Amino acid sequence: MNNNHITGAEAMLQSLLKEKTDTIFGYPGGAIMPIYDKLFNRKHQINHILVRHEQGAAHAAQAYAQVTGKTGVCFATSGPGATNLITGITNANLDSIPVIFITAQVASAFLGTDAFQETDMISLSMPVTKWNFQVTSADEIPDAIAKAFYYANTGRPGPVLIDITKDAQLGETTFNYKRIKSIRSYNPHPALRDSDVKEALRMISASKKPLLLAGHGILLAKATRQLEAFIDKTAMPVAVTLLGKSAVNEDSLYYTGMLGMHGNYGPNVLTNEADLIIAAGMRFDDRVTGNLEKYATKAQIIHIDIDKAELNKNVKAHLPIHADIKDFLEKITPMISFKTNETWLNQFRVLNNTEKEKVIDRECSPNNGKIRSGEIVQMISKKTMGNAIIVTDVGQNQMMGARYYHYKSPNSFITSGGLGTMGFGLPAAVGAQVGQPNKTVVLLSGDGGFQMTMQELGTIFQYNLPVKMVILNNNFLGMVRQWQQLFNNKRYAETNMPTPDFPMLARSFGIESGLVHERAELDNAINTMLNHQGPYLLEIKIEKEANVFPMIYPGKAVDEIVLEDIAM
Repeated sequence: MNNNHITGAEAMLQSLLKEKTDTIFGYPGGAIMPIYDKLFNRKHQINHILVRHEQGAAHAAQAYAQVTGKTGVCFATSGPGATNLITGITNANLDSIPVIFITAQVASAFLGTDAFQETDMISLSMPVTKWNFQVTSADEIPDAIAKAFYYANTGRPGPVLIDITKDAQLGETTFNYKRIKSIRSYNPHPALRDSDVKEALRMISASKKPLLLAGHGILLAKATRQLEAFIDKTAMPVAVTLLGKSAVNEDSLYYTGMLGMHGNYGPNVLTNEADLIIAAGMRFDDRVTGNLEKYATKAQIIHIDIDKAELNKNVKAHLPIHADIKDFLEKITPMISFKTNETWLNQFRVLNNTEKEKVIDRECSPNNGKIRSGEIVQMISKKTMGNAIIVTDVGQNQMMGARYYHYKSPNSFITSGGLGTMGFGLPAAVGAQVGQPNKTVVLLSGDGGFQMTMQELGTIFQYNLPVKMVILNNNFLGMVRQWQQLFNNKRYAETNMPTPDFPMLARSFGIESGLVHERAELDNAINTMLNHQGPYLLEIKIEKEANVFPMIYPGKAVDEIVLEDIAM
């Protein structure tokens, strides 16, 4: 055991190393300078990525955590540095991603005096963190870090924040680090009850039209292999939520598509025909359920979630199971003898073929007119053989990335789900590429979202990260414009957006770039981008007023999903 007498700043870094932290995303400042000074001596142990804005650090740390399965770590100084993290903290909280946010604070003697760059981060972050704590003494640092990692990674994962005063960083302590194995009154791993498994077996056996809904919890629990075994044994149709994308290999015979507002036709319509729904690690978000009063009207519902608060919150379950989804699948799969009727599976195929004919073929193989997003994403999917990590921003580009890329590997779709944060994409692509340096990382972004965090081009340039950036440019805030077209009589209030010369902007950062105006240029341009050894930005001018369909209109039921706007 190491009993060195060291400063709090050194204790912070040694604690992170004890938790096997090898990468930190951050931005220095006055209050956190003692930590950065000690970090200077540990460049051989800890890789620090200097972002261009603290929000970028938060999103990068989240994506890094998602693609590596490790815990993201993020540094920011006091005041504006810390407050700039709030959006990223909230994003990680709603999407249940383990990230440790370490913010500096003024010296403890100045707390509550409105000192320069003082902000009460404990109060600000409390609603959007799983746990937070203010350190005012060097002696508190090891225990605070140990608790932070334990809280962030157990149960339903999530972000935590540690706010450390400057005097705690400069003070001395005898370093003694002990990893946390349990915390009184906190039970992150509920025991799976045999009676629940028995009842689930009975309900499945009695079912004629079952449907499994796979959410982000499958990925968080690292249960993709267990899910595959379950659906292969039962031949049960499976649909995924937006954040559940990549939880199921889309080559599977039983994969029926994505749920929700812009999901696939079959699983949405047949949700209201199913007699049993197994909700696996998902929370029945409003974008999935549509009108709750008309949702799953014929089905009994088994809902398995590690967070008890999600059970019976939005949709009342006939069998709520408070357990880890991985435990449930490992327990029930060897015991089950059920096989789904082929007639039921064919109903999904028939409806999805209708969608292919009326929506997908038109989107991906248009006969004329401007380039459409779907054909771009499908082309990238084929050229990368479904093996890239796709990072999206938020809006139409996000839906197209979810709908038209063919995902084969877990955690290969990175997006902002619960918060829907425009500007997420570019810094998240940084984190994904840092986390998986040997993988092809493709960013799909709209022109609006890209401009929110485009300063992170500087980070990509500094570290020569080979991110492939695709800007789908329609000179609109596309998703808002779609709603204005459909529901506000084409009153495009403040959604028409002139944009800079993106390729020139990239070149100003030393990044190679290209521009596509015509469909005939598209194939070669994407090949050039994907084959380029370093970072590359490709701007593609797309159809200005193209919409994302299918769509469940506000207030409508999932089986009222439409394939095209009848008023168009």
